Amino acid sequence: MGGERIGNQVILKRVDEYYTRRLAEHGATHWGVDWNSQESQILRFDQLLGIVGSDRHGSILDYGCGYGAMARHLRNCGHTGSYHGFDISEAMIGEAQRQQSDLSNCTFIHDLSLLRQADYTIASGIYNVKQETPDNEWQAYVVDTIRHIAGLTNKGFSFNMLTSYSDPEKMRPDLFYGDPKFFIDHCIRTYSRHVAMLHNYGLYEFTILVRLR
Repeated sequence: MGGERIGNQVILKRVDEYYTRRLAEHGATHWGVDWNSQESQILRFDQLLGIVGSDRHGSILDYGCGYGAMARHLRNCGHTGSYHGFDISEAMIGEAQRQQSDLSNCTFIHDLSLLRQADYTIASGIYNVKQETPDNEWQAYVVDTIRHIAGLTNKGFSFNMLTSYSDPEKMRPDLFYGDPKFFIDHCIRTYSRHVAMLHNYGLYEFTILVRLR
C-alpha cells in the first residue's frame, strides 16, 4: 500500500469476504455472523432497538443485516413497519431472502446505491472485525460509515462496538475496540445533542443511540 490509507472499497471487500466465509462455514446461525450465542445476539438487538422505542410502525434500515435475524426479532416483538436489510455480502442477502421469506413488508438489498431513507437505521456488529486494517484507518472508516448511516435516517440511528475498556488479555489484534468517549463526543458534536450510550448490559461493548428528531 506504500503507506497510503486503505480505501473504503478495499475494506468493504475484506468485510464481504470475511462474512461470506463465515456463512459458508457456519450457515445462517449466530456463528455465521460472528456472535458467541443466540442469546447475546438478541441482547444486542434489544439495546439497539432502544432508538425505536414504542414506534411499531416506523420504517427500519438494518445496515449490515446478515441473514436477517433482526427482521424476525422485530416481527416477534410486534413491529409492523417496513424493514429493509442491507449487507455487503451477496451470499448473506441470498440467505436472508431464503430464511425470512415468510415475513411481510421486508426486503433485503445488496447494492448500496439502492438504499433509501428510513425512520431508523440500526447497525449491529459491523465495526468489530477490522482484520489487518490499522486501527486509525478502521476508525476513519467507522466515522465515514456513521455519516452515511446518518444521511439515510429521518428520526434516529443506533450502532454498537467493542469497547476499549475490555480486559487487555482478552483483546484480539484482528478486532477493533472503540473508545466510547470518542464516539459519543463525535455523535453529539456532529449529529445531535440527544445521544445516549449503553455500556452496562454485560458484554464487552457499548451501544450508542442518536435521536435526530
